[in-house]
Amino acid sequence: MAAGNHHRSIVWQIAEDYSHCEFLIRLPGYCPMPAFRDIIDVPLVVRRLHKYRKEVRKELGIGEDVKVVILNFGGQPAGWKLKEEYLPTGWLCLVCGASESQQLPPNFIKLAKNAYTPDIMAASDCMLGKIGYGTVSEALAYRLPFVFVRRDYFNEEPFLRNMLEYYQGGVEMIRRDLLTGHWRPYLERAMTLNPCYEGGTNGGEVAARILQDTAYGKNYTLDKLSGPRRLRDAIVLGYQLQRVPGRDLCIPDWYANAESELGLRTGSPTAVTAENNSLTDSYPQDFEILHGDFLGLSDTLSFLKSLAGLDALVDSPTKTGKHSIRERKAAAGLFNWEEDIFVARAPGRLDVMGGIADYSGSLVLQMPIREACHVAVQKIHPSKQRLWKHALARQQARGQGPTPVLQIVSYGSELSNRGPTFDMDLSDFLEGDEPITYEKARQYFARDPSQRWAAYVAGTVLVLMKELGICFENSISLLVSSAVPEGKGVSSSASVEVASMSAIAAAHGLNISPRELALLCQKVENHVVGAPCGVMDQMTSACGEANKLLAMVCQPAEVLGLVDIPGHIRVWGIDSGIRHSVGGADYGSVRIGAFMGREIVKSIASTLLSESRLANGSSPDESEEGGVELLEAEASLDYLCNLSPHRYEAMYAKMLPESILGESFVEKYTDHRDPVTTIDKTRNYGVRAAARHPIYENFRVKAFKALLTSATSDDQLNALGELLYQCHYSYGDCGLGSDGTNRLVQLVQEMQHSKASKSGEGTLYGAKITGGGSGGTVCVIGRNSLKSSEQILEIQRRYKAATGYLPILFEGSSPGAGKFGYLRIRRRSPPKQN
Repeated sequence: MAAGNHHRSIVWQIAEDYSHCEFLIRLPGYCPMPAFRDIIDVPLVVRRLHKYRKEVRKELGIGEDVKVVILNFGGQPAGWKLKEEYLPTGWLCLVCGASESQQLPPNFIKLAKNAYTPDIMAASDCMLGKIGYGTVSEALAYRLPFVFVRRDYFNEEPFLRNMLEYYQGGVEMIRRDLLTGHWRPYLERAMTLNPCYEGGTNGGEVAARILQDTAYGKNYTLDKLSGPRRLRDAIVLGYQLQRVPGRDLCIPDWYANAESELGLRTGSPTAVTAENNSLTDSYPQDFEILHGDFLGLSDTLSFLKSLAGLDALVDSPTKTGKHSIRERKAAAGLFNWEEDIFVARAPGRLDVMGGIADYSGSLVLQMPIREACHVAVQKIHPSKQRLWKHALARQQARGQGPTPVLQIVSYGSELSNRGPTFDMDLSDFLEGDEPITYEKARQYFARDPSQRWAAYVAGTVLVLMKELGICFENSISLLVSSAVPEGKGVSSSASVEVASMSAIAAAHGLNISPRELALLCQKVENHVVGAPCGVMDQMTSACGEANKLLAMVCQPAEVLGLVDIPGHIRVWGIDSGIRHSVGGADYGSVRIGAFMGREIVKSIASTLLSESRLANGSSPDESEEGGVELLEAEASLDYLCNLSPHRYEAMYAKMLPESILGESFVEKYTDHRDPVTTIDKTRNYGVRAAARHPIYENFRVKAFKALLTSATSDDQLNALGELLYQCHYSYGDCGLGSDGTNRLVQLVQEMQHSKASKSGEGTLYGAKITGGGSGGTVCVIGRNSLKSSEQILEIQRRYKAATGYLPILFEGSSPGAGKFGYLRIRRRSPPKQN
């Protein structure tokens, strides 16, 4: 206002820049901006914490019983002297931004210039400062009472004050009282507040994703191309300016990749933006994307960079370990770099609700996780394929010319005690002109334990041959790279199957819907691998969407739609470290017990139906007729989950045996009618618990789904958590629990019922074992808040202290294979052939 005309040129430049805006990204606490028509609302922008509250206080030498206020003004009035009597007795004040020469009383502590303010805020009991957007946002996120002083000519202040008052997080201090040290009543008032902000705190990541998509021209069709170009230039310039040695930056993964890319270049930011006018051209710079969109996924970018660097890794073997050398040398010879390569991606999944009830027809709720499997495929004419020496020798020994061969390289073999490569003649899948049986395929892959993994990948080829009649006349080269940990109960096998079949289908021009592809992949696991899994894993990997739950009725695979996870709710997966396998005896025996229970229910219903008809004669009344219809439906029951809990308890619960010998069951009922399991006549099978679980689980999942859309409240979160707990203990009744998963669930309960959680608002509300049980991962549900994340990390720490194993934490989500589609890529400059 005082500068007048001197800055008129800057004002007009700002006006010119704003004239190019297509939409507004709006944060909570906004002031009205009626000039914008298209608006996208995002959560608060909040920096992540690096340390626990206890750790910060310990470093500062402050006990937990001491009340601490952080003085955060970003600059203090000249000549202002802080005095000891400003604080209530027993309080300490942490001072940000104090000059080196400033002398402080003993109850004031001068913070280092490089102190990370969010950690200090979270370790304090309240804050004293001036209103600013970042300060208010982080005070709300950390539930920190904020004593603030008004700012003159700060137009956003009234709206930020309203937001503080709405969430019961602010106390206004008169400027005179600040300067004269009359702090006590304000600080004491602040300690009575109970800040209640429950919204999201990842606005920075959300806004970054919007900016990225806009820069790539993905989300918005802009009439003026100058917008995306300006934005791309701004991103490049911004990250060049941030490249300060030792500076701590918490930035999204895709920006981190951008920064590492830009870090390879030298010169001024201006030169960089001039040379790289389009991020699309340089991302990924080694490949031309002829079809598809990598959706800004950092793991996909890393996979493409790994593909591009295969030849360099072979030339410099000392940079990698022994196993990595073998894998990459083999992979480097897989592809003809002058031809198209097809890339598919499929994530693992976190079983939120449903689990083993899928094979009994239950509703399930599944979330695709961030970790995924990438598969690159190329079809090559047999005469042009570079064969591995043993494969070439095999063909020469048969006196054959070039014949179609399947060659597979799998990264990560050193972690799972398996061979890094697999190859076979595609004719091995044929008997005459017909595909071999699934039984023979299982025997084929079982010959060498180190090669059994190939059944998950090569099995997709056989299933396409048998189920769709596909004839593969060319060789297939295939590279598998999975970040989904094996044996953790998060569907590493399904992600490999779905990614493999997606890539093979794309390379051969097959148009397979995500649902159909998932069903085909289930056949791979059931019939080729020999694992009796349900279909929910493959369906989630193929049909899921990021940050949503896939709702599906497994009869056999009816997708009901996607369920949004409310912003105040968050879901985690914590690995127990106990290897999980759906091929294990426990899972199979429980499945057999459930199918036995279904057959016994049908038999009981048939008997009751016959007795009812005899007793009622030819003219039953209306109520009896309704009972007859129920018995008729139960006598032909396709899925146990179609039997309601009240009907089960009323008619069948007491008549089901606790367990039954396989031989006795076969003598009385002939067969359990499950095509993927076989009854061992010498074994006892639990029936009652195995049959009861899916009936009640189906009800629990329906209740869980309904609760997600109900009003936000502690009752809602408590009910959701209780459903998880009930599911967990039902698994245990079936015999599918484990010490590790039980310990994790117990740790969640300890956190939930601790004094700290009871005194404030609860954060963690429930946990359950997932997937096939007997180990694997636990799903935890809680409030989407900073305190919840701290408690999850504390559970990790306690579990490690008790077991010596630090659990893997599954956070975040990503799109399924159907949403990702496929990439058709070609190398811009083929590597030199040695």
